Amino acid sequence: MRPKMTSHEQRLAALDAHFPLRELRAGARRWTWRGAGRGDTTLVLLHGIGSTSASWLDVAQEAGAHYRIVAWDAPGYGGSSPLAAARPRATDYAEALEAFLAALGIARCVLVGHSLGALMAAAYVARYPQGRAAQLLLVSPARGYGAPAFDAEREAVRAARLQVLAALGVAGMAAERAGRLLSPAADAAARDWVRWNMANLDADGYRQATELLCADDIGRHAPAALPVACFCGADDVVTPPAACAAVAAAFGVPLLLLPGGGHASPVEIPQLLAATLREFIETQGERCE
Repeated sequence: MRPKMTSHEQRLAALDAHFPLRELRAGARRWTWRGAGRGDTTLVLLHGIGSTSASWLDVAQEAGAHYRIVAWDAPGYGGSSPLAAARPRATDYAEALEAFLAALGIARCVLVGHSLGALMAAAYVARYPQGRAAQLLLVSPARGYGAPAFDAEREAVRAARLQVLAALGVAGMAAERAGRLLSPAADAAARDWVRWNMANLDADGYRQATELLCADDIGRHAPAALPVACFCGADDVVTPPAACAAVAAAFGVPLLLLPGGGHASPVEIPQLLAATLREFIETQGERCE
């Protein structure tokens, strides 16, 4: 178990040294991504709406002792090309993910989606049921507002997010919203890292992801014909345990609560999250190269 990083400067140094940004091009598309570790099993990590590939740093350093780690920047994030559609659906991200995995030569993987990345991951498995994913691990999954049950609030959520972005810009939005992603017990280093990740978003990529959040529903992509697990921070107020339990039920699995964590569990409780992921992978899975 690695010692916990206690400062923002330590994380930035570790990011450059152990989880550097890489570039991949295939045809007209460009992706940025980060990699670490080695092993017979590849973990592909999908970040959430308010984050980037860098948010997986601590998990990658923990899990990289056992697995190859690949963390993408979703379309419109980091240096990755945006999607063509102004209002994309999860299948658009799924198709981009398939192209990304093909370009990297990843034949099989464990697919781990956090928050909105969980919606993308679920859509990938539904779109490619005989594809490259051997297991689907959902961490604080965002359900989305596309179901009829959210007809009354969908547009309000969309407008509120886009208005905050327009009024404050990316940096201002990060200063205002980042704290909500963590539990009250989170230390200053975790808060700084969540804020830094959010402050490095691309506004257009965030707008596209907001359209996905408001138009799609993870339940449309359930269940899945492969091993699935669903986890949630016990102190998550963004996708709270009750909401995550509903997602888990849609996939026919129990919800596992992670004590001491808010929504940004990859940052706040990376050692526990990495150990929990590993336990499921080792008991349920196959080698995924």
